[in-house]
Amino acid sequence: MPKYTSQFSRKGAKEQRERRLLETLCSFAPLRENCLKKLQTCCLLLALVLSIPVSAQQPARDVSKESARPVRDWVRDGVIYEIYPRAFSQPGNFNAITARLDDLKDLGVTILWLMPIHPIGQEKKKGTIGSPYAVRDYYAINPDYGAAADLKRLVREAHARGLKVIIDIVANHTSWDSVLMKHPEFYKRDAKGNITYPYDWYDIAALNYENQQLRRYMTDMLKHWIREFDLDGFRCDVAAELPTDFWENARRELEQVKPDIVMLAEAHKAELLVNAFDLDYSWPLHSALTEVLQGRRRASELRDEWEKEVRTWPRGALHMRFSDNHDERRAIARFGERAALAASAFVFTLDGVPMIYNGMEVGDTTESGAPALFEKLPIFWSIAERRPEFPKFYKEIMALRRASPALRRGSLEWLKNSDESRVVTFIRRTADEQVLVAINLSNQPFFGSVEVSNKNWTGALPVLSLAAWGYRVFNHR
Repeated sequence: MPKYTSQFSRKGAKEQRERRLLETLCSFAPLRENCLKKLQTCCLLLALVLSIPVSAQQPARDVSKESARPVRDWVRDGVIYEIYPRAFSQPGNFNAITARLDDLKDLGVTILWLMPIHPIGQEKKKGTIGSPYAVRDYYAINPDYGAAADLKRLVREAHARGLKVIIDIVANHTSWDSVLMKHPEFYKRDAKGNITYPYDWYDIAALNYENQQLRRYMTDMLKHWIREFDLDGFRCDVAAELPTDFWENARRELEQVKPDIVMLAEAHKAELLVNAFDLDYSWPLHSALTEVLQGRRRASELRDEWEKEVRTWPRGALHMRFSDNHDERRAIARFGERAALAASAFVFTLDGVPMIYNGMEVGDTTESGAPALFEKLPIFWSIAERRPEFPKFYKEIMALRRASPALRRGSLEWLKNSDESRVVTFIRRTADEQVLVAINLSNQPFFGSVEVSNKNWTGALPVLSLAAWGYRVFNHR
């Protein structure tokens, strides 16, 4: 038996096969020792590589001791309204949105976010119409929505009413029939060299931001929309999938065109809020809220998620708070009518910037997440007749927030109560105002106590009664 076989004598079947292969390759005696040395060297190198943790190769950036970028007052005080132009009206175009700007102003929203307005790719499309997030041309407008003049009129009329307008930018990927396919070097490739797509999103092709020409193209494109349409910023789809330094560089160039803009990241990545973005999605808190309202988690876990976010995000970081959006089943379908309002009561009294998705204010149940996202399903506005409590609630909660510096900018202190499995209680505080919020996130009434040490609180406190899915807001100035 050749002497090198003793190194494999106690190994398994895989190693035995390797030994036989080695014997074949090294069948000539003069080559045996050389083959063995090379094999041992390769094994040592492989073991060294495999021993290095992924986190050591790509360390997470700790920004918890840094400060978030300064945010303008109109952003911090704002209420975002997400509009799906295809679904917002029967015509499904810009002019139909312009026609309802007075209604949106009266509702109390301040920032209009238009979902992607670009032409939709048809190759490998999903559904009858295709996904608005499969963009065919970043410089063009979906003809179903109107012309450039219609968008300019929408922005102009919104500004005349004190409303801001941002559009959705899908910078991570394009449709398969995108005009950018003439630059195949802009795209990511699989192991076989074919253009590929992320996750299971087969209707789109992934862009490669290692390419500097792509970065230049995308930055110039963003500047074009600000310069030509006087937009107030962007909501950036799957922003964490792009390099942070791309967004930081783009933000610097955009502010040279228009300093007063907002950048919203559809992401939960702390480093994005240091220089690039004003606010992001608080996904973990949103997920926890869903779990609590559906009875799978304790209400106190909302506090846990909030505190985790505070510990790991840059100081002063701002988050968009939401209970409904275009990616999911409608909140009213997931939670029920009264629970959906309880969820919104939480979103609008918590710190951060609240968001309302089109149709929420009338209790619309028309689905919009996949696969409905790829079809024409207009909001059924007339349902407000059956759910009058919805428009009443949203107008009142926005008016309450607008009138309260503590709800818009105050600090947040969580309070203990006698049933933290179902009820959340907290105070929003400024130097001149305190607002105490109590929300029952369950279908059973609550009668218990809240631990408050401030003698200024009078009336029902510290004893508190809440109906199922009930909420109360106490204000002291």
